[in-house]
Amino acid sequence: MTMTFYAQPYDVSATGFYFTDEDSYREKIDSTTNDYGDRVEEFEIQFINGFVLDSKLAQAIPPNQGNIIAMMEAMETWTEEQKLKVVIAVHEGGASFDIRTDEPDDIDIDLYPDMTLKELAEQFVDEGLFGEIPDHLSAYIDYDAIARDLAHDYDEISICGDRYVYRLM
Repeated sequence: MTMTFYAQPYDVSATGFYFTDEDSYREKIDSTTNDYGDRVEEFEIQFINGFVLDSKLAQAIPPNQGNIIAMMEAMETWTEEQKLKVVIAVHEGGASFDIRTDEPDDIDIDLYPDMTLKELAEQFVDEGLFGEIPDHLSAYIDYDAIARDLAHDYDEISICGDRYVYRLM
């Protein structure tokens, strides 16, 4: 799916333009004038259309004239997991992230897709994180209580209709 942006001039006597790639952006941004023939220099950049995860990325890191080229490149080249890391860290965790210089793989996050805290608790018990549990005691494990304890370090989120449990380090 092609992503579409709109450059809305701050100059009320000028008309904005749509763009889908770096070339069309650079061409139009340098040639946009207002009703008096003066060159327009400042624009608000708006994400219009594209994948839902890309729109979430644009909400977490609003596009602007300084980062739009890096934003378009990230939307085209980053994996879904890299986008998720940035969206969760910035939008949910309040982390700062400069899309022009920072790398999503540098974000230290534990990400568990398609899972709830209770399911994570069950997985941790199955993996032996709470030690060896004898079979005759396994029916007495309170997974809800473990999930409540995990909620101190982990959070649940739904992005694009998918559930995730995550922990920012």
